[in-house]
Amino acid sequence: MNLQPRPSSNSRKRWLWMVPFLGLLIAAAPLRENYFELSKQLEIMTAMFRELNIYYVDEIQPGELMEAGMDAMVSSLDPYTVYYPESRIEDLRFMTTGEYGGIGASIQFINDRHLFVDVLPDFPAARAGLKIGDELTHVDGQPLLEVNPDLVSELLQGASGTEVIIKYIPNGASETTELSIEREKIKLPAVPFRSVVADSTGYVILRAFTRGCSFELRQAIRYLQDSTDVNQLVLDLRGNGGGLLQESISIVNLFVPKGEEVVSTRGKKEEWLKSYKTMADPLVPDWPVAVLIDEQSASASEIVAGTLQDLDRAIIVGQESFGKGLVQQTKPLAYGTKLKVTVAKYYTASGRCIQRLDYGGKRSAEGVAQAFADSTLQSFKTRNGRPVIDGKGVQPDVPVDLPYMGYVLEGLYMNGTLFDFANAWSAQHDSIGPAKDFHLSEVDWQAFVQFAKDSESTTFESRTQTAWSELTALAREEQIYSLDSTAFDAFSQVLEPSIERDLNRFKEEITWALEEELVMRYHLQTGVIEWSIPRDNPLNKAIELMSTNRHLDILAGPTFTE
Repeated sequence: MNLQPRPSSNSRKRWLWMVPFLGLLIAAAPLRENYFELSKQLEIMTAMFRELNIYYVDEIQPGELMEAGMDAMVSSLDPYTVYYPESRIEDLRFMTTGEYGGIGASIQFINDRHLFVDVLPDFPAARAGLKIGDELTHVDGQPLLEVNPDLVSELLQGASGTEVIIKYIPNGASETTELSIEREKIKLPAVPFRSVVADSTGYVILRAFTRGCSFELRQAIRYLQDSTDVNQLVLDLRGNGGGLLQESISIVNLFVPKGEEVVSTRGKKEEWLKSYKTMADPLVPDWPVAVLIDEQSASASEIVAGTLQDLDRAIIVGQESFGKGLVQQTKPLAYGTKLKVTVAKYYTASGRCIQRLDYGGKRSAEGVAQAFADSTLQSFKTRNGRPVIDGKGVQPDVPVDLPYMGYVLEGLYMNGTLFDFANAWSAQHDSIGPAKDFHLSEVDWQAFVQFAKDSESTTFESRTQTAWSELTALAREEQIYSLDSTAFDAFSQVLEPSIERDLNRFKEEITWALEEELVMRYHLQTGVIEWSIPRDNPLNKAIELMSTNRHLDILAGPTFTE
């Protein structure tokens, strides 16, 4: 055995004193390297900018150039880390509050025209008489044909109390009308609809997790409690892209008891190692609850749906959610600019993170983040022992597929044929009666078919036709086409579009789309929702499950099979 000399008492003291110091040096080393690399790259960027400013052949815009660089910098991280210059701060405010200064109308560029596609009731645009289908031509004297279509909506926005002068052509008219409209603060409701949809079922739509949305939802539920015999609820989070974390916690608290963990967050900074619990007694602790989700339900929507699923407090119906398990925080920068930066991942009550894409992992050759491999996904358990997995959004307890949109209907939307027909039809009809009772007549269907045939914009092509054209081109190149050109030509004729034939093949789905467009003209979004309820398969499935108590079988454990 080799014996080493024992260090003296003084030597031991020196070493004990040096241990934390060495630890500090070791910890500081990466920090120094990071700062050096940062300083180096900033110096390089400054030098490059100087040379571009001096030598580039055309005049450059320094602000635009640097903004493009900052946008590129954050886009290399994830889509949710975003730089907001001073000119776009209003966009950020709208995301968090649902408020903006404007006239309360939406514009879309369709067939070379800027058309109003939505007009909010009780706001300046509606009070001024603007309607869906009206064509906007000028804003404050500026012809819109000279403006990038993506920027037109910004021209209508501005500080509350300021005026905007517009010129437009009313739907069905030929002469231009000029209006002066005073902008005001537009606050979009987080809860645009609440009603009784069955004998005892309340139905509430939550469109965004903006500031105060939990209060709006609470008021909607109280209305159902006080005014009706409702004893069960469907909460619709379809199309809800999320928003404020705290609001999602407050919404979960409407249904689960005080002291329940809703979500936890983990980030690089210690301040984001947090657990969030419910703080109050629930509003409806005993109501059966179903939550509707789809592929656009993200972030805060997934916290609510995922946690209610984890706690076996609600059944989840619809399609697999988006899969955004990241938390952002807004940081002020210089000169009124801001940075929205991803600071943490969140984990629902079972401990799972539903984040689908691995932004910190290996990317594709095109730089696109990849989904987590199935082999890396983990299984978790709900309170009653039902299996749930991470890395794939929120999986519905009861999947309900969306109706398939055929290529004909897709083409009618894309080329504006549906919108244009609705404009023409509504210009000739004063009313349609109650939204929920409206049905397109056979006479109106035939009128639409003729309208589509007469319209130069009506075009559609099936994916089969696209693939066949590519195959035929390849067959010609490889001299296979000449072996039986008659057969190739015959099948090409089969695939050739026929407007009347193809419209009638997809008559049912196109009729529904037409009815929706026309209801929107007369009753706006509320009317469209009322009209859609009998046709809403996920909603009616949720009602059926709760009304027959089959939701209890689902929540009880994994033995239920749909």
